[in-house]
Parts: sequence; structure tokens; C-alpha cells
Amino acid sequence: MSVAENPASQTPPPAARLLPVAVLLWLAGVYLRIPILVAPPLAPFIGNELALSQALSGALTTLPILMLAIGAMPGSLSIARIGPRNTLALAMVIMVAGSAGRGLAPDTTMLLLTSAVMGLGVAMMQPALPALLPRWLEPKHLALGSAIYMNGMLMGEFIGAGITLPVIMPLLDNSWRATMLVWSLPALLIAAALFLPKRDQARPVRKAAWLPDWKNPLTLKLGLLLGVSSALFFGVNAYLGALLEQRGEFEDLTEALFWFNFAQVVASLMMLKMARYWVGKKAPLIILLIFSLLGTLGLLVFTGWWAIASATFMSFTAGVLLIMLVALPPLLVSASETGRLSAGNFLVGYTMAFAVPMLGGLLSDWTGDVRHAIIVMIVYGVLATPLAIRLNLQRQ
Repeated sequence: MSVAENPASQTPPPAARLLPVAVLLWLAGVYLRIPILVAPPLAPFIGNELALSQALSGALTTLPILMLAIGAMPGSLSIARIGPRNTLALAMVIMVAGSAGRGLAPDTTMLLLTSAVMGLGVAMMQPALPALLPRWLEPKHLALGSAIYMNGMLMGEFIGAGITLPVIMPLLDNSWRATMLVWSLPALLIAAALFLPKRDQARPVRKAAWLPDWKNPLTLKLGLLLGVSSALFFGVNAYLGALLEQRGEFEDLTEALFWFNFAQVVASLMMLKMARYWVGKKAPLIILLIFSLLGTLGLLVFTGWWAIASATFMSFTAGVLLIMLVALPPLLVSASETGRLSAGNFLVGYTMAFAVPMLGGLLSDWTGDVRHAIIVMIVYGVLATPLAIRLNLQRQ
């Protein structure tokens, strides 16, 4: 029997006892993004103190995103060896060590090293959460559980990017180092609280597999579709400023980024209600994928506020699409297979989320037109659309 999979009573818990689990899932979800998204607002202060180039300042955000792909396999191995709850707690400790370590870094080398460690911790958290759902929740609550922690994740994006400069830093004498510590250390309390729930609704598994099952078409198909949602969101976030500057609309950037990121919060709130109706259904998935691509296309076709509205619509639909895709593994495979399927999806998805916008950026550098970076992401999404049409969403 694996270390972390000692099942308690199989009697479903009353609804009142599900609330603490929901709170823990939400809080863990918040820390999937806060450590990453506090870096952009702090980057100018870090860059001034440590004399970072623009590329190194950008690496504070892009390096952790790359680690989301690289760290998926260590997360899957840990789930197979010590179980999802222990993995989630361990991953949060690693994340805190890296995130808080950035606030103590004396030079550029240590700053990048601790950023990579932080990214590794977040990457290990990602497959641990869906793998934990079947052990804490009844099957009828799996989609809602996914929507809850994904709501926390998307709220973490908004909170980390939105209140760091106007709220947190002024309270800490405008110290970026203290701000890093204040955002990071509370996660240790969440990691300890993960051991409060005393139930495990899944059956114990002996010698669970952990490497991605590349013979399972869901590993590659869901991963590539996940890559569409993430590439569109991170890619447009990265190039929106350059696109508006090219059009002479740079003064609209602040409001554009606010609505663009806030749309994902709205998407996550809506999915708290709609997850049980949409997750596992092919038609909503295909429709949202097409809407995401149309919204991205609108960003190129329109100008002014119509373009920003199109980008915001894309962010909303891509956020819903992301939640639907991340929620699928617990519904489609057994509890023992959920961790490695999710890890394989994140490995493929975040590799594409890093590579596709990077390829678009190289093309735009070559042509001198930032619109070509957006076009590369749209082409990738169009090529991936047939995968959604041919998805088999029957439980294996």
C-alpha cells in the first residue's frame, strides 16, 4: 500500500465537511499562480537593484513557466511514490523555499536559481491537485472540485498582479524583498492544513505507474489542446503591449491588461456553476476553442476598444477552456492513473505554451511586425482543433 493512500471510511461525508476541503483546494489553487504573477510588477524594482537586463527581467516570469513543463514528471513520480496529498504538501514547501529565496537572493545567479526552484514546486503542485480530487471527493463532485481550485488559480493571477504594487509594497516600505516573503510564507500554513482531512475515497494502489502513457491518445491530445489555451493567454499577455504600441494605442495598455486578466476571474466564477454541466461534454469544449481563436483574430482585425474587447473575450473563453481541460483526467481515468495523465498533459501543454509564443516572437523580430506573433498562435490553435473534434471522452 502506498504511503499516502490509507483509505478511511468509504461512507460519503456530509456536505458540511466538504467545505473545509473546498477551502483547502481553493487556497492551494491560489498558490499555483501568485508566486509567478508577483514577479512582473516587482521586476522594475528587482532590475534596478540587481542591474538586470530586459531579458533577465523577463526570465523572472518565463523561466517559471518553462519549469511548469519540466517539473510535471517529478510531480508524477512523487504522486506514484508518496501519494497526491504528500506530494502537494512537499511541492508547496519547495515552492515556498524558491519563492521566499528570491527575496533573499544576493545576486542574479541566485535569483534565477530560486526562481527555477519556485517553478519546480508549482509544477509539482499541478498534477497533484487533480490526483487528489478522487481521494477527497465523490465522483459527482469531481468537476466542482476542479472548478474550485482552478478558480483559486485564476484569482491568484489577478490578486498577484493586481494588489502587489498598490497594496502590499506600500505596507512594507516599498521593499520588493519583503513583498516576496509576505506573499510566500503563508503557503506553509496551507501545506500543513492539507493533513486535516482524514478521508480517502479512492482504493489503494500498489506500485503505481508515473511516466506518461504515450499510448493513451488522451496524453497528447489533451496536452496539445491545453497548450492552445495557455499559449493564447500567456502569448497575448506578452505581446499586447508591443501590439498596441505598434498601432499607436499604447496609452490603452493598463486598462487592456486589467480587463484581459479580470476576464479569467469571471470565467472561473462562472465555472463554479457550470462545471457539472459542461465538463466532460465535447460540444462546449469545441465551441469554446473556436470562440477563443475568433477572439484572438478579432484582436488583429479590430483596433481601439473593439480589439481590447476581442482580447478580453478570448481571455474569458480560454479560461473556461482551461478549466474544462484540466478537469477531465479525474473523470476519464482511474484515480491511480489521474496523476500521470495530468502530468503528461501539463508537460505537453506548457511546453507548447512556452514554445509557440517564443516562435511567434522570433518571427515578429524577423518581419518587424508583432501581429505575426499572434498569427502563429492562431495557426497553432486551428491545427489543434481537429483533436478536440476527435476526442473520446468516455471513461477508460
